[in-house]
Amino acid sequence: MTSAILPALTAKARAAAHPLAPGSCACAAQDVVLAERADATVVRHAGVVAKAHAPGTDPAELAVRLSVAARLPGILLAPLHPAAAALHGRPSTLWPYGTPVDRDDPDAAPWEAAATLLARLHATPPAVLPHPLPPMRGPLKAARAVDRLRQAGPHPAAAPVLRAWAGLPSWARGEAPAPGGPGRLCHGDLHLGQLVRTSEGHWLLIDVDDLGAGHPAWDLARPAAWFACGLLDATEWTRFLDAYRAAGGPAVPADGADPWPALDVPARALTVQTAALAIARATAAARPLDEVEQAVVDACDRMGNVAARPPELAPDGTK
Repeated sequence: MTSAILPALTAKARAAAHPLAPGSCACAAQDVVLAERADATVVRHAGVVAKAHAPGTDPAELAVRLSVAARLPGILLAPLHPAAAALHGRPSTLWPYGTPVDRDDPDAAPWEAAATLLARLHATPPAVLPHPLPPMRGPLKAARAVDRLRQAGPHPAAAPVLRAWAGLPSWARGEAPAPGGPGRLCHGDLHLGQLVRTSEGHWLLIDVDDLGAGHPAWDLARPAAWFACGLLDATEWTRFLDAYRAAGGPAVPADGADPWPALDVPARALTVQTAALAIARATAAARPLDEVEQAVVDACDRMGNVAARPPELAPDGTK
């Protein structure tokens, strides 16, 4: 089934790109595989992107997430069709192509655009959203990363990562609802790879697979974790945080007060997730951790130090 997905998805992208002549393609566009992973296969042809979502994707939850994307133009990239279609037992969707962030030009990273889009997403009025919203899947993804670490086999760097994971509150491990009520609309997996620029020059968020109701601080957690680990320059972090506040983002205090009481737990969870995946990948490739991977493991080691644990991480993990 997996081997059949790629050609079927490519045919789907071609047909959508050439609706008047779906059986033939005389254009100069090449078929481009944008992603081929166990959880997603993504193909582009001309101006169309076709995506096969993960096996086991809940169709009802995906339908809600697609509806949200269609209702929030200017924030989320909208699908070309409102509903997913089955493709070899997996839901598939069609999207307009957008230009991704240039990984070779880090100085041009759109931190302000990302922060502004997040602030607008988090401030979306409930009245314009379908109900009920599925839960934001960020904590679940972190838990799956830790499971992958455990399944990868023994590794000397695993112990501090697992200690840091055990020190997190239950909601950050995906074992309980997030505190503070029903939550706000969140992306669930924010990083710069989740932004594309449209032909009109506007940045939009993509990938709705983890979108849902949750703690908005989670969407700020990856850049916060990078900053805390020394992997993101203080200037870039400040640009991101200031833009989020200027756009009215509700995840942190708007008056310039210390943001870390709100960001600490999600940032720690994302640090563990990053370290767990790094170790699992290094183990699978039979290679040592690189400098960046070791930096996040070292951060987990510091997090696991009970004496250094902040008050919000109570010994029983309930706060």
